[in-house]
Amino acid sequence: MFGDISVGESHHHLVPSSQVPSEWNTLGLKISKVILGCMTFGSSSWQGSPWVLDEEDGLKLLKAAYDQGINTWDTADTYSNGESEVIIGKALKKFNIPRQKVVILSKIFNPVMDDGTRPASINDGPLVNQMGLSRKHVFHAVDKCLERLGTDYIDRETPPEEIMRALHDVVQSGKVRYIGASSMYTWEFARLQYIAQSKGWTPFISMQPFYNLLYREEEREMLPFCEATGVGVIPWSPIARGLLAKPLSSKNDEANQSIRSQSDKKTETWFADANLEIVNRVEKVAADKGISMALVATAWVLQKGCYPILGLNSEKRIKESVEALNVKFTKEELEYLESEYRPRNIQGM
Repeated sequence: MFGDISVGESHHHLVPSSQVPSEWNTLGLKISKVILGCMTFGSSSWQGSPWVLDEEDGLKLLKAAYDQGINTWDTADTYSNGESEVIIGKALKKFNIPRQKVVILSKIFNPVMDDGTRPASINDGPLVNQMGLSRKHVFHAVDKCLERLGTDYIDRETPPEEIMRALHDVVQSGKVRYIGASSMYTWEFARLQYIAQSKGWTPFISMQPFYNLLYREEEREMLPFCEATGVGVIPWSPIARGLLAKPLSSKNDEANQSIRSQSDKKTETWFADANLEIVNRVEKVAADKGISMALVATAWVLQKGCYPILGLNSEKRIKESVEALNVKFTKEELEYLESEYRPRNIQGM
């Protein structure tokens, strides 16, 4: 079975826990229904992130994910300033993984610093033309991504026509097979798609939004737009930076918190206005079903017809994530999980 990247009616079947299914999509791209988020791999010194795993551990988890059928890996050039991509490239070579058997998703926009620091996102001074979506940076960033990955293919200030023409030309060059977008307003995404289609250029086939039980604002416009136009949705942060994986009672207990939740400053910012009663409901459903809270949160995203990007930091979590494909909710359970949601301020852009 192969995974349908497009949003719409989901066709999930019970499958062996040793294999993640995929389905064909209308454009011929195959992706696993569970996607491995590779922000976890690189250097713990990056942004002062002790939760980032080093190369040795990263290689082990990439192999474990591949063995479980998770053949789609999501990264970005800025993750550990390129080290995440380097580790992925090394995994392909070390374990003799055929390039055509994995789908690698990478993202460009922010600058990548040689000294390992994270600069202010200002396209000026020493960083001029080293960030954004200008034609120059798109081509340079793609070439550097491919160099780090060791493979031969993989902004609001830039005119949208320049963005889409540059991306189309990158696809035409053979360096990239498909293009996707991440975290923007629906009107921005619609405009870019319209420009591409009206000029006969390559359109986006996927959208990576911020989407989980605590943040569902994408249901207002982005998800319906993607469903109507056949664009696949692959959300990031499906367990809300770990908030949906632990009971609220453990929030102030350091022993029960993940390393990331203790050091990730964005968690508090992005979920300051969230209704945390939803976390209690996830805990209740998890207890009733005899599964983990993380599985409940992940399965909910899957049942919405999306393919979640999961940051997995152990082989146990990789194996557990596959089980999310077998979790189904009744109408009553879905209503229980969703009914406490309240409108939120826009986050994750």
